[in-house]
Amino acid sequence: MSSCKDHIVLMISMFIMFSMVKGQPQVPCYFIFGDSIVDNGNNNNLITTAKANYFPYGIDFPNGPQNGRFTNGRNKADFIAELIGFNSSIPPHATASGNEILRGVNYGSGVAGIRDETGIRWGDRISMNRQLLNHQVTILRINSILRNITATRSLLNKCLYTVDMGNNDYLNNYLDPTFYPSSRLYTPDRFATILVQQFEGQLRRLHRYGARKVAVSNIGLLGCLPEETRTYGRNASGCVDFINNYVQLFNQKLKVSIDNLNTNLPNARFIISNQTSISTGGPPIGFTVFDSPCCIISNTTAKGQCSNNGQTPCSNRNQYVFFDNFHPTEAANRAIATRSNTALLPTDSYPTDIRGLVQT
Repeated sequence: MSSCKDHIVLMISMFIMFSMVKGQPQVPCYFIFGDSIVDNGNNNNLITTAKANYFPYGIDFPNGPQNGRFTNGRNKADFIAELIGFNSSIPPHATASGNEILRGVNYGSGVAGIRDETGIRWGDRISMNRQLLNHQVTILRINSILRNITATRSLLNKCLYTVDMGNNDYLNNYLDPTFYPSSRLYTPDRFATILVQQFEGQLRRLHRYGARKVAVSNIGLLGCLPEETRTYGRNASGCVDFINNYVQLFNQKLKVSIDNLNTNLPNARFIISNQTSISTGGPPIGFTVFDSPCCIISNTTAKGQCSNNGQTPCSNRNQYVFFDNFHPTEAANRAIATRSNTALLPTDSYPTDIRGLVQT
């Protein structure tokens, strides 16, 4: 845990960033790829149990529970959009239309992964490969609006892209041997190698489609999620150590991959937002509950999600890190986004943070 001084510095930086964002956005558009951490409604109409368009999700969101975010209010992507100067959320791919796609699209989908089979246990989801296909369609739509391929390419080169993928390739694939064979086919090290290789191929595709400023989140401490500690029990660390060790293998290989992309792709600017550092380097003052969910967990809907029987969640939501057994509260999302945008510690981002990325 960090010192009180670190807490104060973070709170001041959060106040400055959220009170001074005004005027034109720092980039013309923002495209979001990922899983339920950033999903803002793309799963609502899919045949899946991995959706969040019901109470108590969205209890603190202006449009209420129908928005489809896996939290009580805004998610990480909403806050990043605000921090880089957008005055409203980026629309989900499911409903984005007309000229609004010129400012970006959110492709995020709950239980989606790098691997196509990831999350299939729960029903439909939009994998990273499918999100890239959706982005191709968006590019064609942008070009039909601008009527100039050079202008389209120039626009895409200037946008910010964030990618939050990989969590479910462990939670809803490798760590679920009843439904997926991956843990029987691959050692943890081999699985991490294959997963990063697949991910790098997808990031290369994104670069081919015009992306130049790409912030990739690595995988956080999945072994500290309430669902995992409930399932496996806690080690002396307070978390499930073997899961965090698996994830660390992926993160180590991802850093090498990001270096390769920056070295070998023209004008590429890929960065890593280090979720482990951000979550362990000292949370802002105000959080008091770190290992329990705010809502009542369901025994019937998707694993680890809030019950959909109308039960009211905790009232002190700003003091909780987790809203359900997997997903951060709005307050935690704000803290994560703030440190992803402006690193508090040198280990929070590599080789720079989002603020440094958008200024290049």
